[in-house]
Amino acid sequence: MNPGVKAKALLQLMRPELSLAAGVCVLIGTLLAAGRAVPAPVMAAGFCSGLFVSASANVLNDLFDLDTDRVNAPQRPLPSGRVTAREVVVLTALVSLVGLLAAWTLGPAALIMAVLLWSLGFLYNWKVKEMGLPGNLTVATCVGGMFLFGGVAAGSPWNALVWSFAAMVFFFDLGEEIAGGVMDLEGDRQRGARSIAIHYGRRPALTCASLAIGASLLVGVLPLSLGWLGLPYLAVFLVAAGLIAFFTVRLWRSRTPAEGRACLRWNSLGGTLFLLLFLIGRLVG
Repeated sequence: MNPGVKAKALLQLMRPELSLAAGVCVLIGTLLAAGRAVPAPVMAAGFCSGLFVSASANVLNDLFDLDTDRVNAPQRPLPSGRVTAREVVVLTALVSLVGLLAAWTLGPAALIMAVLLWSLGFLYNWKVKEMGLPGNLTVATCVGGMFLFGGVAAGSPWNALVWSFAAMVFFFDLGEEIAGGVMDLEGDRQRGARSIAIHYGRRPALTCASLAIGASLLVGVLPLSLGWLGLPYLAVFLVAAGLIAFFTVRLWRSRTPAEGRACLRWNSLGGTLFLLLFLIGRLVG
């Protein structure tokens, strides 16, 4: 096989957009916890650890989902034959090692946190994914935990501002995960998953998702109301919150999976925009 095709397939397994987002979350957590300039090696190590620990879970997901993907997503790298199961295992081991080694350079507490996040990702792929709400909570915990990992990397694990960001992203991702179960309702039913949408129906699940995203926006007000952050944060938050609120209402009203997925993409864009603008502001500041 063409080496370029192989490399592209391996990169696709890592889902770079999700892995990069995890690294950004660690960076923000580090900057928030430190409250001052952070040495470049610390920022680089935290970013790499978050990126590669997240990538390991993403790669492993394709291995556990192989049978399902053969039917529902045969174009993905593993079921299409562009990579082998052995290559997936080797890639998982390599990115896991890089992520944990990067955490090790930040100290024992950071390494323990990275191992915990890695373990949650493994458990999700192995057992928890099909359990519905427990699976949604596990993913949301991993995403929010990246901010806490940043706090640990900065030596300030109990920083209240970091925890507020972790809680905000936890609820946002929880809503996205629950809504995703609505969009994947038929596929989940066929493989025996126990999502909220399967147990209680489409409309109650969308209501739960919308409430979780709404809770995220409420938590996002805390840094302002408590005086932790000022006008620059307010400007960024209002833009992102307006976009997210608009498309969350559209999500709740959606009638088809395609319409709902479009709303989720716009919501994700709003969340990503918020994090990137906030990170740029902190770095510049």
